Amino acid sequence: MSDMIEQAVAKLNEKLDASGFDGTAKFVIEDEGAIMMDANGARAEDAEADVTMTADADTFKSILAGELNPTAAFMGGRLKVDGDMGAAMRLGSVLS
Repeated sequence: MSDMIEQAVAKLNEKLDASGFDGTAKFVIEDEGAIMMDANGARAEDAEADVTMTADADTFKSILAGELNPTAAFMGGRLKVDGDMGAAMRLGSVLS
């Protein structure tokens, strides 16, 4: 597992802890790997999910740091979303 994935999993678990995210989501970070998120938290894994979001490492870091709104990243073409848009919106509010 890359350092970036390891750090992202830790940061996502902090954000997800209080949210109680219902559903499954996968973040694919180009050239780094994948992170699964569900009611149990975040972990480095590549499996089926309700929604898959794909971004480069810089975009993902900016979203996690709160410097880039996930919706703005999607609208600007920096974040690709496949699957359940409702799950993506719920997760976006968790990440903001």
